[in-house]
Amino acid sequence: MPVFTVGCELGYRVAVPTPFVFNVEAAQAASQRVLTEQLTLTPETPIERWQMPESSNRYLRFLANEGDLRVRYDAKVELAQAVFDPLTVGEIVAAELPLEVLTHLYPSRYCQSDRLTQVARRTFGDLAPGYQRINAICNWICDNVEYESGSSDVLTSACDTLIERAGVCRDFAHLGIALSRALGVPARYVSAYAYRLDPPDFHAVFEAYLSGPSGFAWYLFDPTRKSDPTGLVRIGIGRDAAEVAFCTPFGDVEFDKPEVWITSDGDATVPITTEAVVAESR
Repeated sequence: MPVFTVGCELGYRVAVPTPFVFNVEAAQAASQRVLTEQLTLTPETPIERWQMPESSNRYLRFLANEGDLRVRYDAKVELAQAVFDPLTVGEIVAAELPLEVLTHLYPSRYCQSDRLTQVARRTFGDLAPGYQRINAICNWICDNVEYESGSSDVLTSACDTLIERAGVCRDFAHLGIALSRALGVPARYVSAYAYRLDPPDFHAVFEAYLSGPSGFAWYLFDPTRKSDPTGLVRIGIGRDAAEVAFCTPFGDVEFDKPEVWITSDGDATVPITTEAVVAESR
């Protein structure tokens, strides 16, 4: 099983005592096992921890006092993802979808799938349902949307990205989610440490709920084509980015550019996979 060393270091300048919520710790899941991890706060600060029952996202909260704040996270994570031939992975009709995934079929703040139904059907409706169709959505986004830092902000939605034809990984993921949902495929946002992403940063991809050789499962997709799906160490999942911000300060703070890293103990020369990668079976 491949093992990845991941981590981040985040710096802030706090003017008045301010509550922070972070979601930077690697998720614990059947396909992803955290072997070791360490969280360091400078200065030392008491922490509250909470794991969301629906998503297993791991959140931590603390009150930062006035002054400089440094947050560092280090971990070793083993991935045990299943990989299948894309041609063996199909879509699931609405009547057979588990009820717990239906929330990922509905429109959300940044993924207005109800406004993109005509576009999705006109562009992708004639393609054979399944992994290949969701992959075609990703190819279309990569070919038609310019990856451009600073071209979007925290208010940019999937509809905005479709119009402006520019964005960053967050926007690519939102558009992929919205188009997938518009075709009746549950899809959800994923924040991750991404192997081979250059330069390293917190990365956004998405998962689509499909049916494959092992049954119903969430499959990973990166419409930016900048990371390796077999090297995505998941942090958080949600309907869109609003649910998985890596840092939420409840006050005005100044911040440094995040330092993020991920390395592998495996062979970096192995080509990026073109197979269907399962993030989670459920």
